[in-house]
Amino acid sequence: MTSTASTSTGAGASAGAPAAAPSVALAASLAPAMRKICGAADVLTDPLELRTYECDGLTSHRTVPALVVLPETAEEVAAVVRLCASAGVPFVARGSGTGLSGGAVPHASGVLIVMSRMRRILEVDPVARRAVVEPGVTNLSVTQAASPHGLFYAPDPSSQVVCSVGGNVAENSGGAHCLKHGFTVNHVLGLEIVTPAGELTWLGDGTGVLAGYDLLGAFTGSEGTLGIVTKIIVKLTPVPEAVHLVLAAYDSLEAGGRAVTDIIAAGIVPAAIEMMDALSIEAAEAAVHCGYPEGASAVLLVELDGPSAEVEAELSTVRELCEAAGAREIRAADDPVQRAGIWAGRKSAFAAVGRLSPAYIVQDGVVPRTALGDVLARISALSEESGIRVANVFHAGDGNLHPLVLYNDAVPGEAERAEVVSGAILDACISYGGSITGEHGVGVDKSRYMPKMFTAEDLDTMQLLRCAFDPASLCNPGKVFPTPRLCGEVPGHRRGPHPATARGAEIF
Repeated sequence: MTSTASTSTGAGASAGAPAAAPSVALAASLAPAMRKICGAADVLTDPLELRTYECDGLTSHRTVPALVVLPETAEEVAAVVRLCASAGVPFVARGSGTGLSGGAVPHASGVLIVMSRMRRILEVDPVARRAVVEPGVTNLSVTQAASPHGLFYAPDPSSQVVCSVGGNVAENSGGAHCLKHGFTVNHVLGLEIVTPAGELTWLGDGTGVLAGYDLLGAFTGSEGTLGIVTKIIVKLTPVPEAVHLVLAAYDSLEAGGRAVTDIIAAGIVPAAIEMMDALSIEAAEAAVHCGYPEGASAVLLVELDGPSAEVEAELSTVRELCEAAGAREIRAADDPVQRAGIWAGRKSAFAAVGRLSPAYIVQDGVVPRTALGDVLARISALSEESGIRVANVFHAGDGNLHPLVLYNDAVPGEAERAEVVSGAILDACISYGGSITGEHGVGVDKSRYMPKMFTAEDLDTMQLLRCAFDPASLCNPGKVFPTPRLCGEVPGHRRGPHPATARGAEIF
């Protein structure tokens, strides 16, 4: 493995756009050549089969691809990309399709490269504490393979049963335990990638030691715009000696928020601190019968892990702080089965709200912990003013909010009102010095909010990096940036600084 990527450089000097705009017919004409690469069964052209892939987990954005291919090896992926590049046809990589920002929405005149058949765990090395996996491997499968060695894979999105590691790399996914253990980027030691030109190469050497530019860090979270991952070397973490989960029920979100602030102020860094409001609790109870305290307006979950003596001492302090903040009921569990039962309510929350509403938007914004109360109050006011219900589920420890904006798409105008509320929530996050996304990515859904958060210079710098990897602008085009420019195009003025920059505020 080498630690550098052989990619095109010099974003300003590129061929620019293809001579002619790509067409559905051009992409479809590649099908015979694709079949020679991947096999007839792994190339889809039937309109009904193509519609299967028209969206990811965010169903409000839909596009039917011109062609779908399902490669089974890295070499096949590279050959497919080379064919697309030579024809000037856009291409998009897709994992399990659980994304929530439209990052894997296909290009109408392009090829969708589905990675779900590349799902082998190639190696588990308990001595080096790492594993080598293909991008279609599900997140939870890595922990299951590592558990006989007393190890686990720390990033754990709520969708970890079905979401793929390749998709996690694309979005730099987090999960409930990212507060202590970090996001995907903190657990990726090396990536085999196919560049937008179709070259197979490595970023990082599997040790986690980097020299020069951090291309590994830049690629992780780039939302499929810099290339396609074909192998991932992930770091494995020892299973903690002790794990305790505390559930505290409150009569208000504000009271639960005080407990979060007090716990962090006490110098305790839990593995996870999660909170749910009454509406999300109602949905979870209906879906999985998790048995949360009846009538609670908020439920706080605090999980502690580490050496037994440390966890026992922190557990005592956490219980005292939760009680002092006004908890109406406190439960604690160290048995794995009991803990799983409590976590079931939180992990089912996104899907569970489908029992309350036929359609909903899963939003993803970040605010400083100190602003949680103010932003939640603003969300409540927006809901009341608009008549659009909002269920709140969030990573309270790091201020990552996941408001679920509920609406009925059969009612004229209600989807539009829900979009307005959703956008206003992101505006509130930005106004308090936060971010438009914590772990779900920008994709196509949030690209219009990028100029509200970043300066013209910020966006131009990001696009220069993208052009260095993809000068032809064929790799997942139309994502992340509000007005993607061709490589070499003179950048234009956009807007002023993010509020946090203007105030010199610290995010956390």
